[in-house]
Amino acid sequence: MDPVSLSLWSAPLAQTPIDAVVTLPGSKSITNRALILAALADGPSTLTGALRSRDADLMIAALRDLGIGIEEAGNPSTLRITPGPLRGGDVDCGLAGTVMRFLPPLAAMADGVVRFDGDEQARTRPLDTILEALRGLGAQIEGDALPFTVTGTGSLRGGTVTIDASGSSQFVSGLLLSAAAFEEGVTVQHSGKPVPSMPHIDMTTSMLREAGVSVTTPATGGDADTWRVEPGPVRAVDWAIEPDLSNATPFLAAAAVTGGTVSVPLWPSSTTQPGDAIREILVSMGAEVTLADGILTVQGPETLRGIDIDLHDVGELTPTVAALAALAEGTSHLRGIAHLRGHETDRLAALADEINKLGGSVTETEDGLTIVPAKLHGGQWLSYADHRMATAGAIIGLVVEGVEVDDVATTAKTLPGFEGMWTDMLDHSARKASF
Repeated sequence: MDPVSLSLWSAPLAQTPIDAVVTLPGSKSITNRALILAALADGPSTLTGALRSRDADLMIAALRDLGIGIEEAGNPSTLRITPGPLRGGDVDCGLAGTVMRFLPPLAAMADGVVRFDGDEQARTRPLDTILEALRGLGAQIEGDALPFTVTGTGSLRGGTVTIDASGSSQFVSGLLLSAAAFEEGVTVQHSGKPVPSMPHIDMTTSMLREAGVSVTTPATGGDADTWRVEPGPVRAVDWAIEPDLSNATPFLAAAAVTGGTVSVPLWPSSTTQPGDAIREILVSMGAEVTLADGILTVQGPETLRGIDIDLHDVGELTPTVAALAALAEGTSHLRGIAHLRGHETDRLAALADEINKLGGSVTETEDGLTIVPAKLHGGQWLSYADHRMATAGAIIGLVVEGVEVDDVATTAKTLPGFEGMWTDMLDHSARKASF
């Protein structure tokens, strides 16, 4: 990338330990799943606390284009969804994996042609697994990656399909979310290496059950690596969207790396969100973590410890954990995350390159990263149009002077206004320290 083309954001340096309360908007993962289920429901649904970010707005725009009524009810985060006959249209996926993998099964039931495309980088993301699966279930699809077209006939046969979902749990979730509307439902059998990010599939099956859909999973008496959704109505549900716990992790990391304190209100006591795993990760690295009365509080240690951890089920936390590890004492081994090479960017190569550019010592392994303590210095940090890469650079910039993050605006993918929230956190901490 030509440096003169960069849009650089000077990551603010923390002059004092962070001391702040940070309120997060709704979960992207829950919002986009709820939108799909509401589009298929037997009546109107309301989403309260819905995330309004680029990924969510792309899903909303796509559903509207396919004939679903979606209106704001008093504020942007409260949405009223009215199902309608699905029609042909155009879907802009941007870089949103949930749009490019959750919408094709629904589009296969439209009456007409649905054209899918997205950002240039999205055209390299793997989609052939779910598109080939849909062909096996009776869908008419041209193309194996963006751009592609789905020619719907108003219904989809469904049935049994075997896929290799080791590249992304979204392949399974995408098929399950719309399956109750298939004539035969769907049975998804996975064959291959273990499926990553299993909590996201648990989120999908939990939300399906809440909408009255009959689901059998390996954990509920089904065969290993097999999920079954019976055909039937999807009940309209008024969804209350939890805060996005993965988006909370950079702010909690800010407490950890500065020896400060950050509290996040409305943290659920029980959740299927993978971001909840940050609690145990931070404890393992030396932080003190408490959850009381719905408020999660992290107190950072004097010195962070390195960590040896399998992040296979919570791969989305890898950029945050890698940033923490780069600032810790002791070598860290992040394992089980080979699938991150197929995310918004090759996250393993990107993290290794960017940390090493700042003086770090990171090597890629077959399934992860080894991070050795090193004295970091300032410099440019490329985001690769990846929101979690951008926030990782911001974490390091809290304690390493002169870090400049390229394209920090890409954080709007899941967290609009990140820069302002980050600056407000530091400004609030500085004001409290001055009293």
